[in-house]
Amino acid sequence: MARYTATVDTAWDREEAFAYLADFANISDWDPGVVRASRHTGEPLAVGARFEVTTSYMGRESTLIYETIEIEAPRKVVLRAETGTFTSLDTMTFDLRPGGGTLVTYDADLAMKGIARLAELPMRLAFRRIGDAARDGLRNRLADAPPRASAKAVKSA
Repeated sequence: MARYTATVDTAWDREEAFAYLADFANISDWDPGVVRASRHTGEPLAVGARFEVTTSYMGRESTLIYETIEIEAPRKVVLRAETGTFTSLDTMTFDLRPGGGTLVTYDADLAMKGIARLAELPMRLAFRRIGDAARDGLRNRLADAPPRASAKAVKSA
């Protein structure tokens, strides 16, 4: 299993950060490993929301379908994608920062399946590099002003 956890500090209020990041189509705004992302289901965001995310690693593109499997606005969202070789479980939590703002914790867990488990050790090293780039992109995006979209569009399960 490859796992990456990072916490990013932002001046955004918790509802803004949650609404922006729970809409996983926005991942292409901040993760440099994501070529494009789109939502396949309509508003409001809820359990069952689906997102198509295309990543690029070492010149090779791969498309995953992520599904929201847990959502507790504005505190937590969990997304899952599965292929024949791995399962990705991405959990984002949103905690109030003392003095205002939000601490966003991103926890990505990549579990290899079958024969792909043999590549687990090298995958852990690659996953760290990928995670560091995503963390830096998220930190940079959350340092900018939040989008004008309303957090009211998000529905708790």
